[in-house]
Amino acid sequence: MRLITSFSGAVLAGGASVRMGTDKAFLVLPGAAEPLIAVSRHALHDAGASEVLAIGGDRDALVDAGFAFHPDDHPHEGPLGGLLTALRVVTLPIVVVLTCDLAHIDGATVRALVHALDLDPDADAAIPEIAGRRQVLTAAYRRRSYGVLAAAFESGERSVRRAAAGLRVADAAAYPSLDPRAFHDLDRPEDLPG
Repeated sequence: MRLITSFSGAVLAGGASVRMGTDKAFLVLPGAAEPLIAVSRHALHDAGASEVLAIGGDRDALVDAGFAFHPDDHPHEGPLGGLLTALRVVTLPIVVVLTCDLAHIDGATVRALVHALDLDPDADAAIPEIAGRRQVLTAAYRRRSYGVLAAAFESGERSVRRAAAGLRVADAAAYPSLDPRAFHDLDRPEDLPG
């Protein structure tokens, strides 16, 4: 799959990791040489992202890990605030947003998300549905979606899924062969590989 459009990448790293009990971004999985957040960075770079930013989280540790860092404009307000920050600060019209806890995300999945927007210039976002659930935090957004999402945030909404309901989403047929494992995030200790 050839990419037509240049895009930015953003990895949301500002969560409290309460269910995991430790900062998920810096977990090192068995057999890995780098922290978990590096998987998302590599997927974005492999797909051809022109820039990759970490949004929120431990600035010093993220910079030490090689990330360009931007603080979350809305700390402690959930991932919608991080998404809004990413849409505001990236330099290109499309941003692929990933979380820091995706153990199997890869460049092919990221390319498929961007390609879905290439196929549908009217779509505000490429948000795949995996196992009946819209994957709003493993998705590609056009920067123009900021207004709709910011209006929802200002009205008190904190759910990315509910805020994104106001966006025009690329048709599911644009990305029919996504690997569901790429969207599996690690939230609790029992999610970690044994």
